[in-house]
Amino acid sequence: MADKFQNKYRISSARLQTWNYGLAASYFITVCTDNRQHFFGKIVDEKMILSAIGEIVENEWTKTLEIRPDMNLELDAFCVMPNHFHAIIIIGNNEFNHGRDAMHRVSTTTGIENNFAPQSKNLASIMRGFKSSVTVSARSINTNFKWQARFHDHIIRNDLEFQRIRKYIIENPQNWQKDKFYR
Repeated sequence: MADKFQNKYRISSARLQTWNYGLAASYFITVCTDNRQHFFGKIVDEKMILSAIGEIVENEWTKTLEIRPDMNLELDAFCVMPNHFHAIIIIGNNEFNHGRDAMHRVSTTTGIENNFAPQSKNLASIMRGFKSSVTVSARSINTNFKWQARFHDHIIRNDLEFQRIRKYIIENPQNWQKDKFYR
């Protein structure tokens, strides 16, 4: 059941409530188009052929490092699919997360505070900027373009999981007909 905020119903967050999404860690993200519409291209012979909007998605994602040099980001495997996008993004130690290293579960500073200040310099701000810039450009090609609200994330907890997710992303076009987003 949806919660109420200021007397209006809203969908509860899928984010891990005890986690600071600005921490240095590796994240697996998935973002889908609204109603799983195929805006980004098509799979031909197990390879993704990008549409003009698919090219925008790829270009905007690769600009992420340029846009946020102060966050010490690293982009790993990513894949634009016909109706969704998968990626691994690594937030490194930076001035905003005070040197906390989530992958090794240690803090290089004293004390741990969970700061619920405005959402900036974290995974949500990265995704908000990415989705917004894609939307602006994509709507110049197709005014009906729209993302699904929100995005899915998974905090990658160890190297084995990292390798498994990377393999899944890389092989996603080959496995398209078995994909849960396939229509």
